Amino acid sequence: MLLHVGGMRSALGLLAVRRACCLSRSTHNSPQTLEYKPIKKVMVANRGEIAIRVFRACTELGIRTVAVYSEQDTGQMHRQKADEAYLIGKGLPPVAAYLDIPDIIKVAKENDVDAIHPGYGFLSERSDFAQACVDAGVRFIGPSPDVVRKMGDKVEARSIAIRAGVPVVPGTDGPITCLSEAQEFSNTYGFPIIFKAAYGGGGRGMRVVKEYEELEENYQRAYSEALAAFGNGALFVEKFIEKPRHIEVQILGDKYGNVIHLYERDCSIQRRHQKVVEIAPAVQLDPHLRDRLTADSVNLARQVGYENAGTVEFLVDKHGRHYFIEVNSRLQVEHTVTEQVTDVDLVHAQLRVCEGRSLPELGLKQDKIRINGFAIQCRVTTEDPARGFQPDTGRLEVF
Repeated sequence: MLLHVGGMRSALGLLAVRRACCLSRSTHNSPQTLEYKPIKKVMVANRGEIAIRVFRACTELGIRTVAVYSEQDTGQMHRQKADEAYLIGKGLPPVAAYLDIPDIIKVAKENDVDAIHPGYGFLSERSDFAQACVDAGVRFIGPSPDVVRKMGDKVEARSIAIRAGVPVVPGTDGPITCLSEAQEFSNTYGFPIIFKAAYGGGGRGMRVVKEYEELEENYQRAYSEALAAFGNGALFVEKFIEKPRHIEVQILGDKYGNVIHLYERDCSIQRRHQKVVEIAPAVQLDPHLRDRLTADSVNLARQVGYENAGTVEFLVDKHGRHYFIEVNSRLQVEHTVTEQVTDVDLVHAQLRVCEGRSLPELGLKQDKIRINGFAIQCRVTTEDPARGFQPDTGRLEVF
């Protein structure tokens, strides 16, 4: 459940399509001349709130919409909000249905879908899904499959950040293969350290170790969690930054090498490594630190030829030093707070960039992006205090 503070303003202002006489190009530009190819029909390979959000943007831009739904979601609202809706994953459990790449592609091709928006979660950061779309002649509304793959591999993303001159937390260069490598790292850098899943996120496969006696047990637990969640138990080790601020920068790139940032969000308030409160912009952030965070985000995006919307995440320690942690190569749940304070509709921008528009054509130039006020998003977490605050389900009866 999402709560939004502040009324929704129209975010169409900055996205009025203006033809530019010349397009900014960079070394990432492909040799062939790119052209504007309008999208007529968009499928959202997702469900619920994010599917409805994308359908709204498509409708505002005159683009026909297609929903997909599992057997369990036959009566869900996102199905009713689209112009067309099709069943996927027949006979599969609810989550598995939305991960059924061949069925999703089949439905898209049978119904003349031009482009697929992955939403967030499910297939949104799967390079094989982005590649399957490209192979089927359907545009993927997001970065290229190669960039999705690079950003999804935390070890490779880290090495790209280093090449771009972006500071990173001290850590292993690649996934570790045994406990002795973790012991060697802790001898060099001291405690606390943190284990992280190399091929996934969301807090799973993540364990903080504060002393040597806890090392072996936490290594085994993190490995098991990562293996169960992502099918790969590979871990890497980092120095643990105690009580950091978690600041993320919204970026937007086009097919011509243009990259801009839309300032930052503060998501330091978390529960079990899951974000609970998002604030845009970050409160009491040193202006010089803001400049460094946004500049590093744009440099990193340019390093990989980033296209479409994405988020670069950082930790900031008590001394004001910042460290890159990862890139989310997709739209995020909390994109709406950035829209509130910048007046830029990110989904409109995603669609127009996918069609071949440049950011300058869309009126999206860095010196034109301004922050107006603050916006806050809160996520309601359901837990049972009688059972040690274990995650819980059921009807919300008192609010």
